[in-house]
Amino acid sequence: MQEFTTLAAIDLGSNSFRLEVARIVDDQIYPLDSLKETIRLAGGLTPQKYLDEAAQHRALACLQCFGERLRGFPPHAVRAVGTNTLRVAKNAAAFLEKAEALLGFPIDIITGREEARLIYLGVSHRLPPTDEKRLVVDIGGGSTELIIGSRFTPHETESRYMGCVTYSQRYFPDGKITRNALNSAELAARTELRNMAGDFSSPHWRQAIGSSGTARALAEVLEANQFSSGGITTDGLAKLRAELLKAKDSKKLNLAALRPEREPVIAGGFAIMSAVFAELGVAQMTISSSGLREGLLYDLLGRISRHDTRDGTVRQFMQRYHIDREQAMRVEELASALLEQVGEFVSLDMDAAQQQLGWAAKLHEAGLDIANSSYHKHGAYIVGNADMPGFSRTEQRSLGLLILAQRGALGKLQNRQLDTRDWALILALRLAILFYRSRTDIPLPRFHLKWRANTFALSLERCWLQKNRLAETMLKAESREWKNIGIGLKILPFGTPNEHLTALETA
Repeated sequence: MQEFTTLAAIDLGSNSFRLEVARIVDDQIYPLDSLKETIRLAGGLTPQKYLDEAAQHRALACLQCFGERLRGFPPHAVRAVGTNTLRVAKNAAAFLEKAEALLGFPIDIITGREEARLIYLGVSHRLPPTDEKRLVVDIGGGSTELIIGSRFTPHETESRYMGCVTYSQRYFPDGKITRNALNSAELAARTELRNMAGDFSSPHWRQAIGSSGTARALAEVLEANQFSSGGITTDGLAKLRAELLKAKDSKKLNLAALRPEREPVIAGGFAIMSAVFAELGVAQMTISSSGLREGLLYDLLGRISRHDTRDGTVRQFMQRYHIDREQAMRVEELASALLEQVGEFVSLDMDAAQQQLGWAAKLHEAGLDIANSSYHKHGAYIVGNADMPGFSRTEQRSLGLLILAQRGALGKLQNRQLDTRDWALILALRLAILFYRSRTDIPLPRFHLKWRANTFALSLERCWLQKNRLAETMLKAESREWKNIGIGLKILPFGTPNEHLTALETA
C-alpha cells in the first residue's frame, strides 16, 4: 500500500464547506492548512427537496477553490464527504457530477450514523484516553449527531434531522424571534430526542462534549458575555435565551463574540442545544475543536496503513449473518486470481478493485441467513441498506450491486451504468462461485481470463472439463447469459501448453 506524508479531508456540510490538510508523522496527524466557506447548502433546499441554483452556484464556486488547493494530491490521499443536505436532496446526483469535476476527487455521501462515527473518531483522538464514557454532540446545519463512546470506540450512535440552518429557517424566518417560535423549536427538538433519551441520558456517560460550529459559537458567546465561566452550561443557556427574546431579531442581537456568519442560524442552533440539555440531562458541556474533518483524516490514515474500519465491519457482518467462512475464502481467492488476470486488459485501480471484490466474496452469502430463495437479492438489500461503519452510500450500493449480480440473469443489470471494470468484477465473482459450487476444495484447472473487443475469453484445461461435466454445462450456460446482454464470454479448452498459447493469442 502506498504511503503518504500529507492527507486532505473535505466536509461538505449543510452550513459550511471545510477543507483540512494535515501532515502525517508516526501515525499522528498534524494540521497544515485549512479553508472554510459558509455555503448554507441546507438553506437552498426547496420544500420539494431540490437544491436551488443559488446554493449550487455557491457550493461549486467553493469546490473549485478547494480543487485548486488540492491540485497534485494523489487520489488516495484525499477524501470528500457530503452530509445531511446531500443525503436528502433529490437532485444530489446531478449536483455531485459537477462538484466532482471541479473538485477533482470523488465525493462520498455518508449516512447519519457513519457521520456520527467519524465525528467521534475525530473528537476522541484529541482527548486524553479514558475508559469513562463520553457524550459527544454535533449540531450541524441539517442534522444533529449524538455519540456515546469511550477511548476511540463509539458504543451508541444516532443522527436526527434537525440542524441550525433548517431550524432557523423553519422557526425563525428572516431572523424574527418570538417566544412562541422559540418554544415550538425547543419542543420539536425535544420530541426528536425523546425516543433515544433512555440510552443517551446522563446516567450513561460522565462527560458531555460539543464538537460542531454551533457548539463552539454558543460557548464563545456565553463566555465572552460572562454567561458562563467555561463551556456551555444550563445557566448560561437560560441567560442567552433571555437575550434572544429581548432582541426579537437575530440581526439586532448585541452579543460579544457572535460572528456575522453565525448570526442568522444562532436561534436554531440554540433551540436544539437547549433541547439536548433538557432531554438528556446535560448540566455542563466542554468544547472540542475536532470533529468530522479530523475523523475523516484518521479514518483515511487507517485505510492507507491497513487498519481499515471497513474490513472490521465486513468481519462483523460475516459473524452476524453466519457466513460460511471457508466457502467465502475459497471464492475470494479464486475471484481475486481471475481479476488479476483480466486486469492486464482492463483499466482499473487493482488495489481498490481487489478490495471491493474481496468484500463482495466475503458477504455474497449474507442473504442465506434470511432465505435460500433469492438469497442474492436479500444479501444485496442488506449490504445496500444496513449501517456499515466505514462505508459510504456509494460504496454500499456498489457492493450491493456485485452481490446482486453474483447469480441469475444478467439482464437485471442492463439499465445500470456499468463500465468494463464493473463487468470484470462481476464475472470474476460469478465464475469463482460457479467453480466452487460443490463448496469443497476441489482441484482447479490451469486457466487464464482476458478481455478484448467486448469479449471475455476464459481458456482452461480440456481434460478438467471432461472430468467435470457439470462445470462445463454451467460454463456454457454462463456464456449464453453474457451473450444475452451483448457481451461475449468464450470458453476455450486447451490440451497442451502449445494449445494454451494458441488459445490466448486467438481469443
